[in-house]
Amino acid sequence: MATPTLAPGAQLPQATTDDDVEAVPLRRPWRWISAVIVLAIVAWFVATIATNPNLDFGTVGSFIFDARIISGVWLTILITVVSMVVSTILSVVIAAMRLSSNPVLSSVAWFYVWAFRGTPLLVQIVLWGYLGLLFDRVRVGIPFTGVEFWSIDTNTLVTPLVAGLLALTLNQAAYSSEIVRAGMVSVDEGQREAAYSLGMSPLYTFRRVLLPQAMRVIIPPMGNELISMLKNTSLLSVIAVLELYTQASIISSSNLKQVELLIVVSVWYLFMTSLLSIPQYYLERRFGRGSSRNLPPTPFQRLRGALNKRKPGPAPAPPTMITEVVGE
Repeated sequence: MATPTLAPGAQLPQATTDDDVEAVPLRRPWRWISAVIVLAIVAWFVATIATNPNLDFGTVGSFIFDARIISGVWLTILITVVSMVVSTILSVVIAAMRLSSNPVLSSVAWFYVWAFRGTPLLVQIVLWGYLGLLFDRVRVGIPFTGVEFWSIDTNTLVTPLVAGLLALTLNQAAYSSEIVRAGMVSVDEGQREAAYSLGMSPLYTFRRVLLPQAMRVIIPPMGNELISMLKNTSLLSVIAVLELYTQASIISSSNLKQVELLIVVSVWYLFMTSLLSIPQYYLERRFGRGSSRNLPPTPFQRLRGALNKRKPGPAPAPPTMITEVVGE
């Protein structure tokens, strides 16, 4: 019996029968109904805010880039960055102390976390702001001997800004240390044993073997803590630190536009938190490379893929006819 031989690139026509099954997508009417309801609620909310006669949007626009607001934004960013960097370094030290076999180190670290996590952040800010009521001067010398090498007025050294930095940093270090400790515990114990078998010291093992692997677990909650730190700077208004919320409160106390200034503050906080989410996203991708074979595409990669799909592709090659028939 003759067997047809196809030229390179040729395809045989596919046979069609009357028994072919046509796939019909499952209908989900409630998906569209719920989407319409949600869009209607959002449209109602936006229309209510936009047509509210009690809101002066002109005031919002005039103060969104006010010099006092901008200075508060920069101070908020400065406090957030300094507090987060110092608290992260301190949290690594505290986590290492918690995991240490030395009972003194582990006990001191436990007490630190217990004390700072167990009291409200607002109380800690006020206590640091009122430190001058407890100690009139900060002295460096030999205790119980009267020998004093250096002394300074407490209120001169611990200004409201310094008090706010101390409160935010020490409080955040307690929370971040538990995140770091959880990340360290998530690393397989065999990694530590293998490092010790190679002659690595505990500190070197912690720094070069355990910590890099724990970053995959540490980065997501630390990103959330960074955003929380940014918003917690508004609590420093109780000790008169001129950050964003304090500046807006000062302005609103003079023009009685409290709601409008709160909208200005909210817009700036939303903008800053959106910017901080970008490096968090890419850090999660970087440290998650070893746990996933295929990382999900970034938003830019999705956009580029969508644009490439819209471009017309090359025209298909015409079918090639059968050129040779080989018989028996």
